[in-house]
Amino acid sequence: MSDTLPEALHKRIVTACQDGDALAAAGQLEAAKDCYLAALQLLPGERRHWEAATWIYVALGDAHFKLRNHDKAFKCFHNAVQCPHGVGNPYVHLRLGQLCLERGDLERAADELTRAYMGGGVDIFMEDDPKYLAFRQTRIAL
Repeated sequence: MSDTLPEALHKRIVTACQDGDALAAAGQLEAAKDCYLAALQLLPGERRHWEAATWIYVALGDAHFKLRNHDKAFKCFHNAVQCPHGVGNPYVHLRLGQLCLERGDLERAADELTRAYMGGGVDIFMEDDPKYLAFRQTRIAL
């Protein structure tokens, strides 16, 4: 399999994601999820093979996170970390850490939030509830 999506397919995926992003920005998260799922379904073969899957899973996971559907969000970010450029992506590790904390997996939460901090610094924590940074600081001193 080629590592590059055909241009026409790539455009369809990008358009579906842009539609989802616009809906998410307007607070229509359920409709946004449908767009992201449609984009994901356009990927041929093993979805996690494609770099596009990384950002689609992130967008879908963010919608679930904002809806406080932590189990589905966790599955999305778990998939994203297995896609190209997922491991080491500070944002993916941030969300995984936040979701692990919400699910009560404190050891993994500390690990993932530390990875996010190491890759993105303190700024990556600034847009979310301060409890995530506070938790990370209880585990590893800055």
